[in-house]
Amino acid sequence: MTLTLTIIAVLLLLDLLGWHWLLGRAIRRDPPPCSVPETWPSVSVVRPIKGADTGQAENLAAALGHEYPGEVETIFVFDDEQDPGYAGAERAIRDHESSGRPGRALLITCGAPPANRTGKLHAMIVGAEHATGELLAFGDSDTRPDPGLLRTLVSTLLADDRTACTFAPAVVVGRLRTAGDVGYAMMLNALYGSVAAWKAGATGRLPFIMGQIMVFRREALDDVGGVACAEGELVDDMAIGRCLHHAGWRNVMVTAPLSIVAEGISLGQFLKIYRRWLLFGKNGLSFSFTWPVWLRSIEYFLAIILMIVSAALGAWIAAAIALLGVLAFGASNVRLHRLLGGGALPITGLWMVWALLLIAPFVQISMRFGGVDWRGRDYKLGRKAALAED
Repeated sequence: MTLTLTIIAVLLLLDLLGWHWLLGRAIRRDPPPCSVPETWPSVSVVRPIKGADTGQAENLAAALGHEYPGEVETIFVFDDEQDPGYAGAERAIRDHESSGRPGRALLITCGAPPANRTGKLHAMIVGAEHATGELLAFGDSDTRPDPGLLRTLVSTLLADDRTACTFAPAVVVGRLRTAGDVGYAMMLNALYGSVAAWKAGATGRLPFIMGQIMVFRREALDDVGGVACAEGELVDDMAIGRCLHHAGWRNVMVTAPLSIVAEGISLGQFLKIYRRWLLFGKNGLSFSFTWPVWLRSIEYFLAIILMIVSAALGAWIAAAIALLGVLAFGASNVRLHRLLGGGALPITGLWMVWALLLIAPFVQISMRFGGVDWRGRDYKLGRKAALAED
């Protein structure tokens, strides 16, 4: 029995280390091919906003502070002028115009969404109707794109006539201070971001879009009925990407990251985010993508169980090796987070690196009850976490 437990512990440890090597190597992949056009096409960037995000002023300044060689118009879309973030967007536009920097920006309102459509998708649809650029882009309000990111996305899009969309991997950055910040970074960076890099491979192609920022060819969107093809879905970007993929187009993820600033997330706030992201994954990601996440998670739980059982039976070598597996899983996630560009983790919140998966079953259970609260709206969910038809 002792020998059997030891062999199992060694195999678990080796597989956990093997996954770390594979995912770390994928993160370091070379960027997909890009093109330098003679004339850069104009781009319209639609940016739906509801509420005032953390670091709103910096996010808005980054949205307008691109270094794109062609014409850019940025369209901020709100429900109405009473939105808490509206005045901040007005100030950002005034500052941008007074600075003389290139690119124009405008504010529009879209009203409340109709049934069977999220507020974000509704803002995207209305914003797209006002867009005049040759290419159409969308960006989330809580992101902070680097000045050269739009150029990278467009040049990669133009490198292949069958590429419908390019998008950047979202990476949680900022001055992480709380256990909630750590949990968000581990979830988005270490668990999902690393697997996305591995699945994308050398070409960067994925059958869906993780589109906190995404740039489209208009003809590709027209081919699938525009962004409205995601009506009825909780997660717009993943649904649009699937529509494009099924229509024979390509979605390409670049290697340049998109920053999401997370600072001061409380544990209660993080649990809501955690639940929402698990619902997003259930709605938008197939098992063909998520199985490495599931496999690594199962191996982590097996290492914990093996450590406890071995210690109870006095198989101390097996227990020690299993403990190494538990520690290696957490250390691997921290390293993958840093390889993706994530910030330093606070010592006081490091416990969340190992606790994140331990609380996942309880969050999974909570997903069976009620809908989802997203940006101040409650959405009822039906099968596979899609929007309920009532």
